[in-house]
Amino acid sequence: QLQASGGGLVQTGSSLRLSCVASGRIFSGYRMGWFRQAPGKEREFVATISLDGVITAYADSVKGRFTISRDNAKNTVYLQMNSLKPEDTAVYFCARQIPGYSANFRYPGAYDSWGQGTQVTVSS
Repeated sequence: QLQASGGGLVQTGSSLRLSCVASGRIFSGYRMGWFRQAPGKEREFVATISLDGVITAYADSVKGRFTISRDNAKNTVYLQMNSLKPEDTAVYFCARQIPGYSANFRYPGAYDSWGQGTQVTVSS
């Protein structure tokens, strides 16, 4: 089970840090990812991180502003979001990447065990 938190209502230019806590069996040994979904839009890739936290990848729209990290001792993956923009408004989801699907890391179908999501709203 994945539990995301940390969302909220902030102004343009603000920062938020999302957290996603997972049960040990879901988290250990898996790449993790963050996705987001705005109203009326498809779920889109935000960031992914390797098992050891060394390798990361980002959507172009968030590159340089967002940072994904993980603490394996705490079974937690984070998404630090800086310089937030109104277009970042969405429900943010964490998910576990299916082993063997690393080449498809941008696609929701490469992930399972989705969390319930946390709302991020950025006002202009």
